[in-house]
Amino acid sequence: MHLFGGTVAETAKEVTRPEFFARCEQRFLSAFGSPPSPQEVRSWRRSWPVLMDILLAAELGGLRILLEYALPATGERVDALLVGEGTDGVLDLVAVELKQWTRLKTVPQLPGLVRVGERVVQHPARQVGGYASYLEDWIAQDRIRMRVQGIAVLHDAPSDRIAELRRLSAGGPSERFPVLGHDDLATTRPPRDLARVLGCADVWPPSETNVQFLLESEHRPSPGLLARAGKVIEGHDAFRLIGAQDVARQDVLHAVAAAQRRRRTGSVVVVTGGPGTGKTVVACRLLGDLCGRQDTNLRLLSPSGTLTRQLKRTVGESSRGLIATFAGKLPNGLGADSVILVDEAHRARTGLAEQRTGFPIVLGKLIEKAAVTVLFLDERQIIRPTEGVTVNEVRQYASSRGLDFSLIELRTQFRCNGSQAYHHWIDKLLAPEGPAPVWQGSDYDLALADNPDQFTRWVDTHVAAGDTARVTAGFCWPWDSPSTPPLVPEVEIPWNGPQGPVNWARPWNFREDDAAFDAPDIPGRPFWATDPGGHNQVGCVYTAQGLEYTHNVVIIGDDLVRRGDRWVAQPRKSHDTQLNWLSPERYLPYALNTYRVLATRGTVATRLYSTDSLTQAYLQTLLPPHQLSAPSEDDVESLARD
Repeated sequence: MHLFGGTVAETAKEVTRPEFFARCEQRFLSAFGSPPSPQEVRSWRRSWPVLMDILLAAELGGLRILLEYALPATGERVDALLVGEGTDGVLDLVAVELKQWTRLKTVPQLPGLVRVGERVVQHPARQVGGYASYLEDWIAQDRIRMRVQGIAVLHDAPSDRIAELRRLSAGGPSERFPVLGHDDLATTRPPRDLARVLGCADVWPPSETNVQFLLESEHRPSPGLLARAGKVIEGHDAFRLIGAQDVARQDVLHAVAAAQRRRRTGSVVVVTGGPGTGKTVVACRLLGDLCGRQDTNLRLLSPSGTLTRQLKRTVGESSRGLIATFAGKLPNGLGADSVILVDEAHRARTGLAEQRTGFPIVLGKLIEKAAVTVLFLDERQIIRPTEGVTVNEVRQYASSRGLDFSLIELRTQFRCNGSQAYHHWIDKLLAPEGPAPVWQGSDYDLALADNPDQFTRWVDTHVAAGDTARVTAGFCWPWDSPSTPPLVPEVEIPWNGPQGPVNWARPWNFREDDAAFDAPDIPGRPFWATDPGGHNQVGCVYTAQGLEYTHNVVIIGDDLVRRGDRWVAQPRKSHDTQLNWLSPERYLPYALNTYRVLATRGTVATRLYSTDSLTQAYLQTLLPPHQLSAPSEDDVESLARD
């Protein structure tokens, strides 16, 4: 899909006509479902005519050009795709990323990012390199052979800014994608010299047959892409399975094979399990297994953008398009050979706008369109009224449409030091009512923190020792920090210290996906749980869900308090606008689920603390007091340096 296609010479005439841009706006709306932003339209008007002048000066008027060429598997678009042909009959594609930048800022610590005005964006060579990789990995080449290149055209940028960008990409994989500035693209250069700079020195107008093959080609993961992803996953320590996890993996593979033999769409496999049972690692290992099977059109989706970013980082560039966020629309390119793995399915959107007869519209279409859909879910991790499905809802949906359904349960616990006792205890503690037992387990380090200063020192000590200690809290404080540092310490807890009243304060985790440009020690939101510096911010359930760290502090806010033998919800104490309008009765299960999620992130130890004095007193009857173990001499020296 693209907004306009024609020869360079034809397009050069079109961009001189004002009505051409109006037609492109209409085409954009019909193709992508929403109008282009005013900024995008301005960029078309500024860059398309300039690009056409450069291409004509290079005597490339016979090449084909596709404007705003869509990459369905990732939802991205290439500004312009040049299409030509070599003397050997191979189709030559050049992805062009257009920028109107004249000023920019870079920092050596973040070579993949650039600040332009108030925006922090991807380095243009990395951006166009990603497009080139997609074209190589996702366009079926059973009828055509292709060579793919990429260039970043910064037609207004001075030479010193271009040199700065080139220094950042030098020596890395992005170096092979040229960044071209105003001086490089002077139309006074000899035509062949200019064509060489553009990557088109030996490229000729393409045949109509090859162009048609390109436009009709299916976008699906290539065998090479699947092989690379499968190899990465198979060899990665993070995706090794233990015991029941491997049994579940084999059960799913058997169900997938059986469904594929039946050669019809609509088979559903549900894998259930509590926190730490290995749902995500099983999903990733299955992705690796299925990558090795011929004629399998795979996707691993998650409604959690945080988890998606973590998985992409772990698997690497091989995951591009294979691993994606599942957020309210169907992935492109699905068919009767598709196998879809949906991790964190308990977070799939189910608001009224997404429902039909009680089942989410998009999830239903996904199930019906794919050969096999595997849902990994934990009903007790549903934390919003507009998210999540239950096993029974999926089973009933499959039954009502005559679809195959199977259920696989993961019961063995591998997180929280593998302590079944801790998971049973936390489930009883966070039951709506009834007494919880005194914690007497010896296989997991659980205690109650007396005050914020105590748990802060505990976290700092373990971070200094090389652990990933984090503080999390219920959404009971404002979250109004701007999208750029400094972060505002909005999580405030007053308490009485030895010398009188004390006010503990920390910021929430950073809102943005990438590290702060001017403060690279502040990790991006998806990496708060794993990257250095995350212990200085407080994470919420949306940041922590699906992830783990060694040492875990959970601050139970005033939205959930203990009164007598039951928990009482106080939704007006919450700052989560998705929830704080609910009645206390409706709010209660979401609050209990939220704190259950937060309390099951720590692999080695957890400290609980309540801001409500009566709830804190109740927890004191169940938990041992926190004991801060004496740090080693190395830890003391490290803390002193900090």
